[in-house]
Amino acid sequence: MASFLEFKNISKGYPGVQALSDISFAVEKGAVHGLMGENGAGKSTLIRILSGDQSADSGEIWIDGSLQGYTSARDAFNAGVIVIHQELQLVAELTVAENLWLGRFPARAGMIDFKKLVFEVSEKLQAIGIEVDPNIKVANLSIGQRQMVEIAKAVMLDARIIALDEPTSSLSSRESEILFSLIDRLKAQGKIILYISHRLDEVFRLCDSLTVLRDGKLAAHHSSLEGVTRDRVITEMVGREISNIWGWRSRQIGQTRLKVDQLSGRILPQPISFDVKSGEILGFFGLIGAGRSEMTRLLYGADNRRSGTVSVDGVIVPPNDPRHSIEAGIVLCPEDRKFDGIIQGRSIEENIAVSSRRHFSPFGILRLSQEAKLADTFIQKLRIRTPSRKQDIINLSGGNQQKVILGRWLSEQGVKVLVIDEPTRGIDVGAKAEIYNILYELAESGIAIIVISSELPEVMGISDRIAVMCNGRIAAQYEREMFDDRKILAAALPDKTVAVA
Repeated sequence: MASFLEFKNISKGYPGVQALSDISFAVEKGAVHGLMGENGAGKSTLIRILSGDQSADSGEIWIDGSLQGYTSARDAFNAGVIVIHQELQLVAELTVAENLWLGRFPARAGMIDFKKLVFEVSEKLQAIGIEVDPNIKVANLSIGQRQMVEIAKAVMLDARIIALDEPTSSLSSRESEILFSLIDRLKAQGKIILYISHRLDEVFRLCDSLTVLRDGKLAAHHSSLEGVTRDRVITEMVGREISNIWGWRSRQIGQTRLKVDQLSGRILPQPISFDVKSGEILGFFGLIGAGRSEMTRLLYGADNRRSGTVSVDGVIVPPNDPRHSIEAGIVLCPEDRKFDGIIQGRSIEENIAVSSRRHFSPFGILRLSQEAKLADTFIQKLRIRTPSRKQDIINLSGGNQQKVILGRWLSEQGVKVLVIDEPTRGIDVGAKAEIYNILYELAESGIAIIVISSELPEVMGISDRIAVMCNGRIAAQYEREMFDDRKILAAALPDKTVAVA
């Protein structure tokens, strides 16, 4: 079968970084093609060039036998290309229906035909199995629901080429299955799906072919996945073998460091209680909507409590203000790095120093030399890949952004409790291993760690103990020697009559 999409000798550089070097590969019509590589390997740059967001320094893109000379996202859209980025591109204050019709609202007598707008969106969402109210504002949706809306947008626009960047990173297992079925239907219609993911199981389940990038170069291209092993792909991605990505190691567990007693709030009405010991990693697992992230916001003081107390080393932390939590030694790495974690438009140096600069800024005067030294320390310690501490954080990969957020909190004085929500969302296998190693080192120093993750293998791989949440409460807890994926998943299911295969 002839190639429908072809990249020829694509190169792209930025100041101090060569993002892509002479990338060439082709994809057949009606194929699901995987694109893998570590964070910073060049995947996102290649997709931005395909989408028209950026221009290549050299090289060509051919679609259906025609050389593409587009220079904007509109040109790419007209060529039938739609990219669904990991960082979603929705207007929060518009409804789902308005977002899906944005830029092409149906009109009647010179006015927007809202009845038609809502009706057609309802029909389309129902047809593709997405259960979202078209009249609800996007701001009121979960991250997983927003992801499904983005995917619905691509389907409604009838694109010929759809690139999905980490599409399941925020989806529940049920939502992921809906997506996989949808991909199968699009493939049968002759669409090309570029599937960018770090989840090997998904790639091997869905993809017909695979391209691996490493350090901006073509590391491997597989026109078929027959005979290709997961270990081989990992080695192609990272340039080295990773035999045990989790790398769990035992350590000394101390006395209770964090105690949460009968904590509740508006969006978590059932009181919840648990504790975490010094040096312990407590994993929280549950399906999307189980209340895990809501619990962390109450714990951290980002949302107002209705009841309950939080104490660190026996001292009660005043409620409803993150400043009190930080002063008590509790820090949070949030689920949504883009909106709640990083400070966009600012450098790595500023993002690391912003929390701790008060400790070395007498009389409110910034000591920039101290900030630079601090940034260099954590860039080296956390192995943050960047040409300079002055680099805008938005230009870093997801894994390196996560390391910057960790660096920010580790530069704080007296951290006792680290809460990290979806620590490796959208992060490649090599960077995952590095993040896990950082968490182990922090635990070995006596910090109590809470890890919230939607990936059951991750929770089981790195935790000393697991708390399973379901319908806003802790449904079960398991010590490490009791870990069993079937039992943990069964405890997370709201309908206990559902069998676990």
